[in-house]
Amino acid sequence: MKTNNKNDAAGKGLEQEFEHSPVPLTHRHSTRSVSAVWFGFPMILTNALFGGIITWHLGFWPAIAAILLGNLVLFGYVGALSHFAGSTGLNFALQAKKTFGTKGYGWVSGFLSTVVIGWYAFQTGLTGTVIHETFGWNELGVSAFAAVLYIAITFLGVRALSLLGMIAAPMYVILGLVALWLISGTHDLTQIVNWHGSAAVAGGMTMGTAVTMVVAGFADSGTMTADFTRWSKDGKSAVIAAFSAFPVANVISYLFGVVIVAAGAAIDPLQNGGNFLSLLMGHGALLEVLAFVFVFINLGSVCTHCLYNGAMGFSHLFGSKMRLWTVILGAIGGVLALIGVWHYFLNWLSLLGVAVPPFGAVMIVDLILMGEISRLRTEQRVRASAFVAWAIGTCCATIAHIWFPSVGEAIVGLVAGAVSYYAITMLAIKSPVVALEKK
Repeated sequence: MKTNNKNDAAGKGLEQEFEHSPVPLTHRHSTRSVSAVWFGFPMILTNALFGGIITWHLGFWPAIAAILLGNLVLFGYVGALSHFAGSTGLNFALQAKKTFGTKGYGWVSGFLSTVVIGWYAFQTGLTGTVIHETFGWNELGVSAFAAVLYIAITFLGVRALSLLGMIAAPMYVILGLVALWLISGTHDLTQIVNWHGSAAVAGGMTMGTAVTMVVAGFADSGTMTADFTRWSKDGKSAVIAAFSAFPVANVISYLFGVVIVAAGAAIDPLQNGGNFLSLLMGHGALLEVLAFVFVFINLGSVCTHCLYNGAMGFSHLFGSKMRLWTVILGAIGGVLALIGVWHYFLNWLSLLGVAVPPFGAVMIVDLILMGEISRLRTEQRVRASAFVAWAIGTCCATIAHIWFPSVGEAIVGLVAGAVSYYAITMLAIKSPVVALEKK
């Protein structure tokens, strides 16, 4: 039955967001529309920064290898969760209920919804920082304006995110190519493959750390991909949407940073990586105006996506509406941006790489690989086996982070979480006495 949208969003014509139920087939979007949501998400300056930093440490070819491997992991991870979302229409919170329990899911959804608001705050603060460093405008004032702007866009719903992605992605590519064209006059781009990393920072980053950086960059929203890909017409369309982001858009956005650093054109590559915005300055008023607008569109893309994830999660937790939580969380994240959450960036990435991937690994095994078992079991308030498997995955990732950084904690956490859940579930089936489920 088709939902009457006239009653949604206080009768203002905004699309229903289906916070508490599957998206019906009558309300699904085209593959192109859903792909635009995901494709525009990774096309951000932050990835050029990441790509440049990785290249500065490892060299050209090792950086390429790390970026491709990280994106392969992301595609398998996000693609699997997206297929289930497109097949069922369930958002992340509804998926988590099946795996972690009708009450237990609250810890998972609440944690990840908080994590993505941290990303939102970071990127909002980064907007102010970039505008201040590039154009000299007041950093706090720009950050506050950006927060209001990003809240307003997210308030409009998932279609606004799709439209923003359609603008942000091509704009990123065009201005990135312009930057490469500008530096080609003073730098030999044909020699980039010969860049072997900086001896001054030798040992500062391992291949495993680089792969984790790539995975961690989208571990949170990647785990919550169902909030976006549930709008797909089916599982196959959802996987196509995920593929448009990982590896396609994500690799492209990293490559600009890789090339700029390998060509020796980056300004302070150890800190700013391959951020190419400053390279666009001093080449005419038109280009500077475009660069100014680009900052808000580009970083606004990731901010609105993260805010949407967080608002969707909290709306389901509290039985409320996504748009109400967009305003609440947007304001909280804006305050965090103003007090300098930017300075805790590296700690934030470490948290994402260690704690988040095991959640998705457990859900993939439970909902997809062991889907028949998942469908047949009775509803439970807290599924301890899922939390134990997540804890094992997180502990293994932590050990890898501290003692074996060359391995890559994100991958260790994924594998350990998945294997642990499978083993615990099979043991419970064979020996009901040791079943860990709490009804």
